Amino acid sequence: MSKPAARAAALRAQLAYHDHRYYVLDDPEVPDAEYDRLMRELRELEAAHPELVSGDSPTQRVSGTPSTSFAAVVHGVPMLSLENAFEDTDVVDFDRRVRQRLGREGANEDEGANEDEVEYCAEPKLDGLAVSIRYEQGVLARAATRGDGTTGEDVTANVRTMRCIPLRLSGAVPAELEVRGEVFMPFAGFRRLNEEAAAAGEKLFVNPRNAAAGALRQLDSAVTARRPLAVFFYAAGTWRGSGEPATQQQLLAQFNAWGLRTNPQARVVRGVGGCLGYYRALAARRDSLAYQIDGVVYKVNRRADQEALGQVSRAPRWAIAHKFPADEALTILRTVEFQVGRTGVLTPVARLDPVMVGGASVSNATLHNMDEIERKDLRLGDTVIIRRAGDVIPEVVRALAERRPAAARRIELPEYCPVCASPVARVDGEAAARCTGGFICAAQRKEALRHFASRRALDIEGLGEKLIDQLVERGMIATPPDLYALQLTELAALERMGEKSAANVLAALERSKRTTLPRFLYALGIRDVGEATAAALAAHFGALAALRAASIEQILEVPDVGPVIAAHVHAFFAAPANRAIIDRLIAAGFNWPEGAPTARAKGALEGVTVVLTGTLATMTREAAGAALQALGAKVSGSVSKRTSYVVAGEEAGSKLARARELGVSVLDEAGLAQLLRGERPASQA
Repeated sequence: MSKPAARAAALRAQLAYHDHRYYVLDDPEVPDAEYDRLMRELRELEAAHPELVSGDSPTQRVSGTPSTSFAAVVHGVPMLSLENAFEDTDVVDFDRRVRQRLGREGANEDEGANEDEVEYCAEPKLDGLAVSIRYEQGVLARAATRGDGTTGEDVTANVRTMRCIPLRLSGAVPAELEVRGEVFMPFAGFRRLNEEAAAAGEKLFVNPRNAAAGALRQLDSAVTARRPLAVFFYAAGTWRGSGEPATQQQLLAQFNAWGLRTNPQARVVRGVGGCLGYYRALAARRDSLAYQIDGVVYKVNRRADQEALGQVSRAPRWAIAHKFPADEALTILRTVEFQVGRTGVLTPVARLDPVMVGGASVSNATLHNMDEIERKDLRLGDTVIIRRAGDVIPEVVRALAERRPAAARRIELPEYCPVCASPVARVDGEAAARCTGGFICAAQRKEALRHFASRRALDIEGLGEKLIDQLVERGMIATPPDLYALQLTELAALERMGEKSAANVLAALERSKRTTLPRFLYALGIRDVGEATAAALAAHFGALAALRAASIEQILEVPDVGPVIAAHVHAFFAAPANRAIIDRLIAAGFNWPEGAPTARAKGALEGVTVVLTGTLATMTREAAGAALQALGAKVSGSVSKRTSYVVAGEEAGSKLARARELGVSVLDEAGLAQLLRGERPASQA
């Protein structure tokens, strides 16, 4: 190694060490002036010898070229949400479910020790922005936001500017490692940021969470570099290489050894008594912490137990978030507006005098439905208590009747839709009121079309909210089939389109015609039919014609479809307008592979363990997982010798390699379709 190269390597090592001492351990060894001197020397050395510049050099943290957009990133392992607990009894119930599933029913909820008690790792629940960071051979390769849990935004350039995140991990690391953490802004940094904004006459940030989220999603990473962001890491996603730690506690210790900062408040506790004790102790110290938290997260400590417990839908069974009591404030209810959703439901929304609640300015709150308004006896002009339920959703708790003014007026359900003037109807036994206008209602029309084009439905790229608004408002489209009659010239004439953009939209529309039956059914927007139900209907009937002709009794034979959903499905296909829309879509060229109908027993896949990996073309992994679970299968997040099948979509990674290593049967999407018909196929991929 040449003398300049050796000196550059030594400087990079020193700066990485001092970054770790300052940003991770909060225990700097040298003054800022000495750090700056080392950085200047490295910059000068790299300027004189450009061949020495490396991607993990601390001089490369700040990008000089703003981005125009964020690329989509599909997470190798989904970033799941957590179920919430708001009361102690919710935690007791969670612990009971965990013990039952682990075969420890003999344990009790007493505060005293019990050999059957489950060990949990408890840590503060930060109010920030979740990120996923992938390291390859120990070097930071990519960073992404959580997004919808399946797909996030590529924020690699911005994350590289954060000195609390190492560009290269220390010690021996897996060949490929994905870590999850929470990016946040400490209170001190938030106050300093707002002081600087005030001095410059700029708009102030409402709370640290919004400031952190905005900083991480800056198109110019140089702006991110100037924001006082911090991070705590708490979980691993993809892990390919050396053995994984046996417990959550050991995982956090390993993170620290690599230079990844974890929350020093994390503790291992035993049983529900230990969880609640940790919760109360942290709640008492909440105001003394340097950052904003909104609760506590409990995770089963043994990672083998986590795997055994698995997940449901988008949440793991082995973890729960215990939220702190919500903040409350008083304000005036000025008026109520009724918003119309995709299915025609009218949702009353309270318009309030703006008030700060839990660090955020609140001026609107949902009132859910008329039954809720009547139960709470709310009147226009009332002084009301506002709560941010779970520190997120603004909620009107109740009115202060003693402060009610004489001029307060009752809130009335409108007789006619505020959008299309069609009659509003309330079905006996239902809380919801609905506009009867259907596709003649612009609000329903727009929402139905947005749903039809959405990523999880027909994924029509370029057909976004603003374009749909223009098309509906100009009378160019009213129902989905109208999309497929659009011409290049009329599309190109719209605002912010042009011929190239219009051609791209038409090409996306053409591609959307080749789809799958589950996606098509989901895209139709049948009331209460989500992705999992659409997949179950498609697998059960095999063909659209069979489903269209099915009676309510036949639809009820589909696993996990009850009387209400069966009635909605039957009514949808019985309606002449809906049948006409479907016929027009088929005539426009919609097609998909159809299978033979099969009547599946609910337990057809009992005892089968399935791992889903990669990107599926026919449905999301969440929908596939839910449909498999409806048949009795266990859907796991990791591959082991006990795994029955690994379903591998596009860009399948370490799980596919692990399956082949262990000799586990690997299926493609044709194999998945067989599973969803209750069959047990042979390996196909």
